Amino acid sequence: MSVRLALFGGIYNNYLALEAALEAAKALGVDEYYCLGDIGAFGPFPNRSFPLLYENQVHCIQGNYDDSIGNQLDNCQCGYTDPRDNYFAQISYDYTLENTNADNQKFLQSLEKEHVLEIEEQRILLCHGSPRKTNEFLWESTTPLHFLDIFFHQREVDCIAGTHTGIKWHANTSLGQFVNVGVLGRPENDSTTNVWFTTLDISRDGIQHNFHPVVYDYDRLSREMQMEGLPDEFIETIQTGRWTTCLEVLPQKERQRLNH
Repeated sequence: MSVRLALFGGIYNNYLALEAALEAAKALGVDEYYCLGDIGAFGPFPNRSFPLLYENQVHCIQGNYDDSIGNQLDNCQCGYTDPRDNYFAQISYDYTLENTNADNQKFLQSLEKEHVLEIEEQRILLCHGSPRKTNEFLWESTTPLHFLDIFFHQREVDCIAGTHTGIKWHANTSLGQFVNVGVLGRPENDSTTNVWFTTLDISRDGIQHNFHPVVYDYDRLSREMQMEGLPDEFIETIQTGRWTTCLEVLPQKERQRLNH
């Protein structure tokens, strides 16, 4: 017997990509749906993602954005250090907070920060950034395998799934496998307009991951972002597939690889 999960990272208010991802996941015969946090940010109309999550019974983990919106904090707790990145992050956060209704804020506040699944004798830890910190950036080029093994040893799990960085990746270690599931909210800075989600096929023989591109109506999203007065820099990213903000957190190897 095998169980197939769909894992969605960072929706960032991109309800159009979420809708397309749900349709794609259904076509793949997914058994359960999970969102690993950051439902809000970046895009327009924050309240439009929630009905899709509720109606499709998507189980949600609390990301840093969800914690901030749910508790009406001063900022998104995104973990940026560059002043320019924080400037744009604050614009996005203020817009999302102002436009997320009370019921949805309460939902975000109620979410758990991590969840362990036990399926077919496999243990899978779902989190946002890392098992130790919600907004930790785990990049492929700067995350040693022995560092990941510390998490596997401490938490006694076979797989850890997270998001937060905005770029998907996967690694096998001596004790387990780590998968960054990517995000639905914006492209991966690779000059394509599609976004990504991940499936896990879980059986007693092991866990297999697959990354899936999502094609959606990015022109419509861009128009709606413009209508809502969101920054041109955000719209450019949706249109070109290149990041115009939040670049300072990218390690050098990720920058070089994505610029090829």
